[in-house]
Amino acid sequence: ITVTTSTQIPHIVRRVISQALGLPMGRIRVIKPYIGGGFGNKQDVLYEPLNAFLTTQVGGRGVRMEISREETLGCTRVRHAIEFKVKAAARKDGTLVARKLEAYSNQGGYASHAHAIVANSSNEFKQIYKDEKVLESDAWTVYTNLATGGAMRGYGIPQAAFAAECMADDLALALHMDPLEFRKKNCMRPGYVDPHTHVKCNTYGLAECMEKGREFIRWDEKRREYENQTGPVRKGIGMAIFCYKTGVYPISLETASCRMILNQDGSMQLQMGATEIGQGADTVFTQMAAEVTGITEDKVNVLSTQDTDVSPFDTGAYASRQTYVSGMAVKKTGAIFKEKILDYAAYMLEKPQDTLDVRDNHIVDKETGTQLLPMEELATTAFYSLDRSVHITAEATSHCKTNTFATGACFAEVEVDMPLGKVKVTNIVNVHDSGKLINPKLAAAQVHGGMSMGLGYGLSEELLFDAKGRPLNDNLLDYKLPTAMDTPDLNALFVELDDPTGPFGNKALGEPPAIPVAPAVRNAVLNATGVAVDSLPMDPQKMVKHFKEAGLI
Repeated sequence: ITVTTSTQIPHIVRRVISQALGLPMGRIRVIKPYIGGGFGNKQDVLYEPLNAFLTTQVGGRGVRMEISREETLGCTRVRHAIEFKVKAAARKDGTLVARKLEAYSNQGGYASHAHAIVANSSNEFKQIYKDEKVLESDAWTVYTNLATGGAMRGYGIPQAAFAAECMADDLALALHMDPLEFRKKNCMRPGYVDPHTHVKCNTYGLAECMEKGREFIRWDEKRREYENQTGPVRKGIGMAIFCYKTGVYPISLETASCRMILNQDGSMQLQMGATEIGQGADTVFTQMAAEVTGITEDKVNVLSTQDTDVSPFDTGAYASRQTYVSGMAVKKTGAIFKEKILDYAAYMLEKPQDTLDVRDNHIVDKETGTQLLPMEELATTAFYSLDRSVHITAEATSHCKTNTFATGACFAEVEVDMPLGKVKVTNIVNVHDSGKLINPKLAAAQVHGGMSMGLGYGLSEELLFDAKGRPLNDNLLDYKLPTAMDTPDLNALFVELDDPTGPFGNKALGEPPAIPVAPAVRNAVLNATGVAVDSLPMDPQKMVKHFKEAGLI
């Protein structure tokens, strides 16, 4: 049975189909074509087992399953709505003494990723701030008759960041303290180790991220400027911080494989089980392969389609893991591949292998850099030699048993038209500590995309239901995604630290950009108006209600 599907996790899809149909895994083939986006929704195995079963019921003929736009919005996975009840005790100097969290997650009708989401939320609440005495955290997952919650970019962390960062600003306001100074005093510290997972903050850029953002947004100047405003339109500035681990170790297995094959012309086929879903993974893997092997990027042919019959195993695209976990597989495989090339070069040139290297598609003298043999000539000889024909390939697995934290901050400036309930973001910047950047342009693009998603999450996006749980706005007219007209210039800055556990000093950047935007905007509204909004989205109807209650309109 062959199933072609838009998925982030082709090898897991194959396993689930095998289990569902009771067929040997070798009888199941899953093909993931080049697809646009995933964002977590394609991390569930929903339609594929059903499709595979249906083809057995019609004599093996092809079965196509397609869902409408309305079904897509109302019946596929959504981000979990989570209600938080939080309390905190702080000293007059701003020191956090204790916090309490109760979280209730709306799971909808089916399990999907279920309690893992709200458990991850409580992790963020625990990790991003330190408590002098105690943190008490309880989380519940509640099944309802609404749309089912599943994995979505950030995996429970954006929800928790909203709760934690709203509370941080509310505390700072009550203590008559600058919110940035409050965070500097209480945030995660260098060398932090999670007491439960033992994940360590190996490199720490959070404090520098806050200072970079402070300078970019002109924080101190703007906070002074926006004091004591009057009138119906007011301006404000706010911020939020976050942390996010890289991958799922030690909660779950982290494993990935890579395969490299030398072609007759000296170019390379690069096969990954890791999936490209629009995030630029294939570009980055190409760069990594070129870096390790000495074969230039234009000679690296990465296969963007995964086919479980031939692609090496990888658990898939999720948890901001691929450059970290799958990247290590590329690094390991590249080292083996290069070793085999140099072994054959030593045979051809009759020189000791340890005196040779591969640079820019040539075998060179390691000391002088003198070009000794073109890669194309080596490859052709290796394939067709009558004396020693060798088809040079390499494959390796990275069983990752490390993890690390990525951190960062968002600073947002807003203009609030209170009679209209309109929040307009006029300036915004995300500052990320994501280790060494493999591709700076892709990194910036990733941040821009996450910020755009965070703006929709914070200001307009909400799936509404009637009293019986039927969706009311399951179309792209009434479900308010932000357009280009709603989006300000998006700014991305980075603090580059060489993380010792990353294959090239890198760590997570896929999901973090979406995390801090909504609370930063909320805190900017608080600064502008003195009104603390504690639910999302901050749409005009809700804002008018709040401003009326506050006596501002």
